[in-house]
Amino acid sequence: MGEVGKTTGIPIHVFGTETHMTAIVGMALGHRPIPNQPPVAAHTASFLLNSSASAATPPITRNTSLSEHNTCSVTDAITPTTGAPPVVSTHCHSWSGKVMLNAAVKAKPTTLFSRQTKVIVCGIQTQAVQGMLDFDYVCSRDEPSVVAMVYPYTGDHKQKFYWGHKEILLSVYKNMADAMKKHPDVDVLINFASLRSAFDSTMETLQYPQIRTIAIIAEGIPEALTRKLIKTADEKGVTIIGPATVGGIKPGCFKIGNTGGMLDNILASKLYRPGSVAYVSSSGGMSNELNNIISHTTDGVYEGVAIGGDRFPGSTFMDHVLRYQDTPGIKMIVVLGEIGGTEEYNICQGITDGLITKPIVCWCIGTCATLLSSEVQFGHAGACATQVLETAVAKNQALREAGAFVPNSFDELGDVIKFVYDDLVTNGIIVPEQEVPPPTVPMDYSWARELGLIRKPASFMTSICDERGQEVIYAGMPITEVFKEEMGVGGVLGLLWFQRRLPRYACQFIEMCLMVTADHGPAVSGAHNTIVCARAGKDLVSSLTSGLLTIGDRFGGALDAAAKQFSKAFDSGLLPMEFVNKMKKDGVLIMGIGHRVKSINNPDMRVQILKDFVKQHFPSTQLLDYALEVEKITTSKKPNLILNIDGFIGVAFVDLLRTCGGFTRDEADEFVDIGTLNGIFVLGRSIGFIGHYLDQKRLKQGLYRHPWDDISYVLPEHMST
Repeated sequence: MGEVGKTTGIPIHVFGTETHMTAIVGMALGHRPIPNQPPVAAHTASFLLNSSASAATPPITRNTSLSEHNTCSVTDAITPTTGAPPVVSTHCHSWSGKVMLNAAVKAKPTTLFSRQTKVIVCGIQTQAVQGMLDFDYVCSRDEPSVVAMVYPYTGDHKQKFYWGHKEILLSVYKNMADAMKKHPDVDVLINFASLRSAFDSTMETLQYPQIRTIAIIAEGIPEALTRKLIKTADEKGVTIIGPATVGGIKPGCFKIGNTGGMLDNILASKLYRPGSVAYVSSSGGMSNELNNIISHTTDGVYEGVAIGGDRFPGSTFMDHVLRYQDTPGIKMIVVLGEIGGTEEYNICQGITDGLITKPIVCWCIGTCATLLSSEVQFGHAGACATQVLETAVAKNQALREAGAFVPNSFDELGDVIKFVYDDLVTNGIIVPEQEVPPPTVPMDYSWARELGLIRKPASFMTSICDERGQEVIYAGMPITEVFKEEMGVGGVLGLLWFQRRLPRYACQFIEMCLMVTADHGPAVSGAHNTIVCARAGKDLVSSLTSGLLTIGDRFGGALDAAAKQFSKAFDSGLLPMEFVNKMKKDGVLIMGIGHRVKSINNPDMRVQILKDFVKQHFPSTQLLDYALEVEKITTSKKPNLILNIDGFIGVAFVDLLRTCGGFTRDEADEFVDIGTLNGIFVLGRSIGFIGHYLDQKRLKQGLYRHPWDDISYVLPEHMST
């Protein structure tokens, strides 16, 4: 986009991971200055982080404690606003009611993922699985996290992936039971099944006690089915992430599917090792933005989960916040909610009741909805406020009132996170560690080539056709233009064989050549072989190939040889009589002269038709005239030594190439040398051979056997005595 701006003169400003995604809105509206030269982020292909650049930890510039935060530069962003609406107890106690009253809920583990986590992936998601393996590798895991995939539509087989520089094979099973039996150490399932089958496959997975966590990626699962899933999972003590989620990530340990984006983004956000900040978000896309923000303002992410945007997520904000509260490595928590629902009020109650004691930064997206008169439905199924309490503004006020750190806008979220983090560092609660570069991961060839980072000699080169775009292109001409200009078969042949738009008369001559060479009866060797092969029960391609393989100098393939012989004699200045005598002296047959049936007294009308056309339309026929003079000499000796159809097409084509204006003399000679003219006979005669094949099949002719009385059996006499 930046290059487009430079070439068109349009002032396009392009930003990457160094800028928060909503900051560009303020720039576009003129409320925030546009940097002349924004910081250059790591190249999208930089898989190896520079050790010196990566070692820098966020600078510690603040000495203000959390209790004195109202004196710092972000005071307005985090100070509770007076007059905020009170927290309604019925909503605030909904979480605690769930825990206290639902006796059927089984305790769930605090730690969902570790460096030993093993997972089965439901569905063939090769790109996501490769991304997980690459993440495992840069995290310096000993073994891949993905051990198998389940795909019911194929038989059991192996799928190839990369583990760093090596190729490995992962098992793909047809059914879940086999996968679970073969891999008893698996405790996580990532379900990529579609919304139509995600419920059934998840319910099946819940029957295996070894599974402790399930991530459901699909969105659009009916809410009634989702609630059944949640009830069953609660009874079995299984944590569900999703539906409608990108998943989650635990830096240095494990990531779900496509969480965190591509590898360059994972490296840029330092997700290959744990930090001190945990987050939970309803939006999967915004969770990636949190990775970016947290990596720029703190020592990085410890764990992050996107619960999904449905109205009934499998696990809630509070479920994960309480896990983070009980995890020693997590020093602060970030929650990114949105308009719709009342789950954020449970966090308010958790802070008030003392269940949440770690610093928590919260923001609910969708504050603009209150500025609109009509009801607003954001991208997620649950992102719609049906009452005032569900608006983002009301929830942000309630969170601020409860004691959470709440910015005034999303743009200030990074500032507030940094403020809280710096205070924790100042007080020694967080001790940033020295950065250690991760292992290098080779870049996929296709991506590297897309970015222009490598070049490789192509195995094939083509200059006649390009099928990669919206429509096929013949020698630079879109196929729609070929039809629009009614170029015909001759025109297409000109494009594909000669890379030229030939004159109309040249296209017509090519088509006439194809028509007159299409067939010459069933007795000639090519047609005979095609018929025999067809009657032997062979298919069309085999039968056609049998006929084509007989084409050569003695049958049909004399076009090139005739063109070369006559051209060489003419170009060297030999008189027709001298040419004939020289060929006789050398004992070489003149190609294109002679016919078994046709003669000067029984002329070949095919030759006559083409001769009339050529004489009328070609600018010059010097070589044809030379060949006709040779014919006079040869027929004076024997009437059937005429210029046959092969010889005529050969010499006429040389005249065409040399005089139509589309070729240099060298180009014209090159086309003759590389065998172009024989292609005319091969292409034309294929029409007839196919016709003979279809004719035999239609007539239902049986296996051919040559009659004995048509064979002369001549055996050696000394063997018969």
